[in-house]
Amino acid sequence: MLKLVIDTNVVISALLKPESNPALIMSLILRGDCRLCVTEKIFSEYEEVLGRGKFKKLDQPSVRELLAMLRNRVLWVVPKVRIDGVTTDPDDNAFLECALESKANFLITGNIYHFPERNFHHTSIVTPSEFVSY
Repeated sequence: MLKLVIDTNVVISALLKPESNPALIMSLILRGDCRLCVTEKIFSEYEEVLGRGKFKKLDQPSVRELLAMLRNRVLWVVPKVRIDGVTTDPDDNAFLECALESKANFLITGNIYHFPERNFHHTSIVTPSEFVSY
């Protein structure tokens, strides 16, 4: 089974655009076709960002339901290696730490430009459209 690390912007896009590639990726995870790998830090970021005022237009019960389903289906990872200075956005290093520890096949992000390298150890860094084209 493919192991995925999903940037927060992909989760948001999946909720904002139900017919999008990010939504398709989330459905693959929820069906059990792919395994989402997260750390406490990443999952907390999902919750914090989705709770921001600008996303209050989202159906909040659906947001809570999605997060609850994900919480029970993800592979929880505790990174042993701290990564610093690899991405242009320091907050994105957490996604690389998770990918490294879980040996994820893909890190999927809408902000590909934050990741100067397209491969990181065992992980290919791709956009949602690149992932669905595999």
